[in-house]
Amino acid sequence: MKKSKTEDIVLIGSGPMAAEYVKVLKALGRNFSVVGLGKDSANTFQNETGVPVITGGINKWLKETKSIPYTAIVAVGEKDLGTVTLTLLNAGVRKILVEKPGGFNLTEIEKVAKTAKLREAKVYVGYNRRFYASVQKAKEIIRKDGGVKSFNFEFTEWSHIISDLNKAPGVKEQWFLHNSTHVLDMAFFLGGWPEKLSAFQAGKLTWHPSGSIYAGSGVSENDALFSYQANWEAPGRWSVEVLTNKHRLIFRPLEKLFIQAIGSVTIEEVILEDRYDVEFKPGLYKQVEAFLSGSPKNLCIIEEQAAHVDIYKQIAGY
Repeated sequence: MKKSKTEDIVLIGSGPMAAEYVKVLKALGRNFSVVGLGKDSANTFQNETGVPVITGGINKWLKETKSIPYTAIVAVGEKDLGTVTLTLLNAGVRKILVEKPGGFNLTEIEKVAKTAKLREAKVYVGYNRRFYASVQKAKEIIRKDGGVKSFNFEFTEWSHIISDLNKAPGVKEQWFLHNSTHVLDMAFFLGGWPEKLSAFQAGKLTWHPSGSIYAGSGVSENDALFSYQANWEAPGRWSVEVLTNKHRLIFRPLEKLFIQAIGSVTIEEVILEDRYDVEFKPGLYKQVEAFLSGSPKNLCIIEEQAAHVDIYKQIAGY
């Protein structure tokens, strides 16, 4: 029997990230239901958020539900991101926001993109740093200054902490994709995606054998020169710097924006209108608002993510 469609939202997942989405959906006044897998995580989730969870997993829920929602948010573990998204697409869901990177691996990301096109659906990848107040303010400055002329970034990961994390098999082996791409997406979102790229890798870790030290450079689609580096075996942190003809814009940490004017050595912090980044997980409120608005400006669509697969392969050495 064909199931009816509803305008309500289904949130798949009952872990910490799903709880962050609940805060936003409540604040936006949206109707939603939550589907999770295990009872223990569901109980913890309900105690924290006050929202009940339909347990048993997505396949059980799809079999039992009387109506298929038009809209879904996927906030499950890294291993299941692509599988759940594909299941929703094939069930008739037509608008999906999935946590980054949009699939378990690069092949799965491409499969999600192809299925979304086949099903005439829209799938967006949750790179919430695009929606930081710092990034949005920087875009205003860049526009007034006449565009980005060059930029650089660092995506060093703290391997001494990551090595002890309890993750599903294969997740840490693809840590660049599952975590570091937050920095790359933000940097290239501001400066333009690579048209020319030279990428180098060295070293390896037991949990990330493809590399641990990275350096490279190139030219973006906006004709801006860029460079990057990362050393997962040394101290460091995420950072992005964007240069215009008038200013150097510094994100260190990424939630903050510091500015240096031409002709000055003084670096000043930019005062941001960042209420939503303080009340909610930074960037998440504005990201969900854009996703639900029908005007998803600044969101990363899955076709865009799939188009960047080759760039990620080059930089990571996958």
